[in-house]
Amino acid sequence: MRRFMIVGATGAGKTTLLHVLTDDLGPIRKTQMVDYGGEGIDTPGEYAEMGRFRHRLMAMASDATLLLVVQDGTRSRSCFPPGFLLSFPRPSIGLVSKIDLPDADVGRAEALLRESGVRGEIHPVSATTGTGIAALRQRLNSCLSGQQGVIDNGKCSG
Repeated sequence: MRRFMIVGATGAGKTTLLHVLTDDLGPIRKTQMVDYGGEGIDTPGEYAEMGRFRHRLMAMASDATLLLVVQDGTRSRSCFPPGFLLSFPRPSIGLVSKIDLPDADVGRAEALLRESGVRGEIHPVSATTGTGIAALRQRLNSCLSGQQGVIDNGKCSG
């Protein structure tokens, strides 16, 4: 099964984005453990924030075709050390979340994603307003359907 894994800090909006991307109308709860439901693998933010758990993210990435890395647009720091995502066995796409909030800084968030090792494209999105969601959903569908294969430099071809 071709699916994506979503990673990022606690409170970055991973679960909310996953619900919006998959049209899940169920309640949004704090992710306490890895959720392998449907097309997306939802991960607890603590796995990204605590160094002793990061190896688990790397192991789980083998179950995914694509890595979605979420950076909260209102935060000034990344939860990942510089270059950490380069060690993942899967290509990555960056997501800047919460761009609808007044203190969001998309440029800063994009820089943090690049510093962390995101080599693929970066999409600014808002799960609240829907900004960027349709384009991201279309991109994910093309990457995961095999219409446009994933290549080694961290980008979906096409």
